[in-house]
Amino acid sequence: MVCVAVSFSLILILIAGPSNCNAASKNKTVTVNRKVNVSQSTKMYKTVNANRTVADRRTGNNKSNLPSTSAASKFTTAKPALPTTKAPRTTTTVSFQTEDLNEMIDKNVERRVWDKRLENEPQELACPPLGLESLRVKDADLRASSYQRRGLGPHRGRLNIQSGIEDGDIYDGAWCARYKDRDQWLAVDAHRPTLFTGVILQGRNSIWSWDWVETYKVQLSNDSLVWKPSMNGTVETVFEGNQDAETPVLALLPEPMVARYLRINPQTWFENGTVCLRAEVLGCALPDPNNIHTWRAEEGSRDKLDFRHHNYKEMRKLMKAVNEECPDITRIYSIGKSYIGLKLYVMEISDNPGKHELGEPEFRYVAGMHGNEVLGRELLLNLMQYLCREYRRGDQRIVRLVKETRIHLLPSMNPDGYEMAYKKGSELAGWAFGRYSYEGIDMNHNFADLNSVMWDAIERETDKSKLINHYFPIPEYYTSEEAFVASETRAVIHWMQSIPFVLSANLHGGELVVTYPFDMTRDWAPREHTPTPDDSFFRWLATVYATTNHVMSNPDRRPCHQDDFLRHNNIINGANWHTVPGSMNDFSYLHTNCFEITVELSCDKFPHASELPIEWENNKESLLVYMEQVHRGIKGVVRDKDTEAGIANATIKVDDIDHHIRSASGGDYWRLLNPGDHEVTVTAEGYYPVTRMCRVEYQHYPTICDFRLTKTAKQRLREILAKGGKIPKDLQLRLRQLRQRKLRSSTTAVIRRWAREYRARAGQR
Repeated sequence: MVCVAVSFSLILILIAGPSNCNAASKNKTVTVNRKVNVSQSTKMYKTVNANRTVADRRTGNNKSNLPSTSAASKFTTAKPALPTTKAPRTTTTVSFQTEDLNEMIDKNVERRVWDKRLENEPQELACPPLGLESLRVKDADLRASSYQRRGLGPHRGRLNIQSGIEDGDIYDGAWCARYKDRDQWLAVDAHRPTLFTGVILQGRNSIWSWDWVETYKVQLSNDSLVWKPSMNGTVETVFEGNQDAETPVLALLPEPMVARYLRINPQTWFENGTVCLRAEVLGCALPDPNNIHTWRAEEGSRDKLDFRHHNYKEMRKLMKAVNEECPDITRIYSIGKSYIGLKLYVMEISDNPGKHELGEPEFRYVAGMHGNEVLGRELLLNLMQYLCREYRRGDQRIVRLVKETRIHLLPSMNPDGYEMAYKKGSELAGWAFGRYSYEGIDMNHNFADLNSVMWDAIERETDKSKLINHYFPIPEYYTSEEAFVASETRAVIHWMQSIPFVLSANLHGGELVVTYPFDMTRDWAPREHTPTPDDSFFRWLATVYATTNHVMSNPDRRPCHQDDFLRHNNIINGANWHTVPGSMNDFSYLHTNCFEITVELSCDKFPHASELPIEWENNKESLLVYMEQVHRGIKGVVRDKDTEAGIANATIKVDDIDHHIRSASGGDYWRLLNPGDHEVTVTAEGYYPVTRMCRVEYQHYPTICDFRLTKTAKQRLREILAKGGKIPKDLQLRLRQLRQRKLRSSTTAVIRRWAREYRARAGQR
């Protein structure tokens, strides 16, 4: 900044204090850490290894399925540095370059991911799973010869089921027979003639016990009384089972057999364990000629979408096809690359793609943070197809949504992990294989831990008025090249900082529940209700998704694993489930304007392709109605009263909610709020604050609350001096009044000080 000498003494008095060039420069550069010393209040970020709680087991943090360090070090990709260690002054709308999917995939990347010497496609199964893992097979359809106790009953013998915290509760991790002999069995009732083709077996999920079946036989029956063994020629087949507790092992019957019942008969088991197993059964349902009532159409969807699993190449083809079908409302761009080099593609859907329109909110869905939780990926691919086709068809709901919202869909945040799980197949990837990035990073714990920054500042600062409550800066250590931050995480953070997102959801799998911030507990408790200042609105967002989801809203459904979320109405504060330091939800709330929740979409992390149509129907309405919530609350534009120009980085404060937001580069803002009357105050550097009442109605559209701010005399003076202009008479009068007031107050203060000193000396005499 250039300092201009001014002869008016009144000007010098007005700017007394920061009257030198350095001070003036400091006043011009205003950052979010002006009220709190972040370097003193920042703890070292806790990475994925810092919080190995039982909750990590529950969500699948099993390092045995990670690639080795030596394997990870074969390929090195430069990590893009984050733009700044501080929160940006404003959210500038960066335009990501449109991707041409006609271009070939980089040959080096293709060799890394799809080695022609290895099997790159999953093993094709002749028949789909019956649905033990996905709960399509009911508890009553599972029977056993015996079981140790209720928590180890036949209903727990489901592939990938997870145990509770303690052995001995009602939610254990397998079916376990009461007796250790060869007469034990677990039976499945298919309720109709079924062509059985195979069995997938797994050991017991437990942190205390090691139990699995090493060999077993299979018998089939039409009446559950007379059983016929699976034969290999003239000899009863003995199938190979497990060598550990977690790896699923597939065994195909030598000859597929038609029956209604199938039972698994263990023959040998781990010598230091007992007879315990989890299973999935493969079979094709056949029409029953004796019962026409079972000839009903299979459950599915009327929407003619591409219901199958898409690897990276197939995903590119589908996104390209959608873009070609709806070129006027779609655009494909990339926000960065994975560690191996796969691009993180985003489908943008808007009536004006590629541009941020003033007043139009930005929405995003993110899926595939954990590569083996694939349902979110397929739902977003289905969603982009559906929005394109319904817009062309003229569906008014979809037309309104596309015209009034800029939608961003990131179907695969962790494409490296997905490719690993995809090659194994939907039933054979296990619970954790492909969860992590190629480097072995759990991205759900990989964002900057701003919660600790906030809570440390609260504990250290005695003057609460100096605390900030939004746009927390990223600690410097987190942005260094040496920081243990995935390239995918860095790309998403840059994406968040570049576009003024208002609302988001992070799609996961393995449970049926919607969680909302905070995800991290204070003081590192394993679990504790830790609400945000916007807790009531977050509860509303979670409820909107959960109550419109067909499975979550079913009062008769059974728990997926060990948590009964029905008693919480299928929503829960994330920290009250299990603490997650460095979550994307908390980072989004504390570093940007965007509100974000996590949706756990299904009990099965990697459902079979045959189940994708019904999963689309379960979630379609939820996906649409949640996007519409971006239009709740208030929105408007903060403008300069004199020039009508938008004011960027203005702070929007809502009375009684200790969390502010900021206006975007054009001055527009969006504040998500529940219905009611709200007192809103807008402040901006160099302007007088303005307060007004804004009423939010129950309808699905926002209340328009525009603000026009008047510049302060000091700001007007700075701008005039910067331009080398003359000071207007009204401003000169204002400055003279300020000078006189300052002189009076300073003179009074001096007289009072002299009087105190005089009385003190007189008292000493």
